[in-house]
Amino acid sequence: MATQKVFKRYELKYVLTREQKERLVSLMESYMTPDKYGRTNIRNIYFDTPDYRLIRNSIEKPVFKEKLRIRSYGKAAADSPVYVELKRKCDHVVYKRRVEMSEQEAMRWICGGGYVAGRSDYGRKQISGEIDYFLGYYGNLAPAAFISYDRQAYYAKDDKDFRVTFDENILCRQTDLSLKSEAYGMPVLEGDKILMEIKCAGGMPMWMVKFLSEEHIYKTSFSKYGTAYRKYIWPGTQEVAIYA
Repeated sequence: MATQKVFKRYELKYVLTREQKERLVSLMESYMTPDKYGRTNIRNIYFDTPDYRLIRNSIEKPVFKEKLRIRSYGKAAADSPVYVELKRKCDHVVYKRRVEMSEQEAMRWICGGGYVAGRSDYGRKQISGEIDYFLGYYGNLAPAAFISYDRQAYYAKDDKDFRVTFDENILCRQTDLSLKSEAYGMPVLEGDKILMEIKCAGGMPMWMVKFLSEEHIYKTSFSKYGTAYRKYIWPGTQEVAIYA
């Protein structure tokens, strides 16, 4: 089966307590199916300019924003498959484009070595071209943060476009920026808080709307990289002209 490379959807984010998550998961048994991969440790390396231009723009909440990262599912080796992802958000709609390749190829490409086409390149030249344009436009991009978390995902039984994910143990660090390293770092969410993301192409089912209303759970603009920047990176870069 071909790997999905292009995504267009709404992403709604909510911060829950562990107890709220447990109640929701119990309710979801009637409507949703757990992802076949179960609980997954997701690791990301976010790329940015030396003055953090990408994340500074993102946290100012513009109509259009974009980011670039390399993602692995679990600890990677040099020949492990990873994803180079270009994620854009325009007027509340998320567009994600990604290319699958080995960790070694991905790091070489994004760190300035250039994209190397291979036998599996068919159908992804447009996406790699967009990423190359992004790299050229922003210029001196480099690894800026490692963010990992444990994810549980669920799909609606009657609508594969409706997906719910729970992310916990969200960690960030600015050293040892490698997907081949262990997952460790400083906590991005405190206490028993869990990030829930609802990903959908259209409306939300009424049972979910009812649960969120009864639990007084409200949509938030939470960003893992943005929160990590505010908590850990920004305090050490106060000499940067943030609004330049």
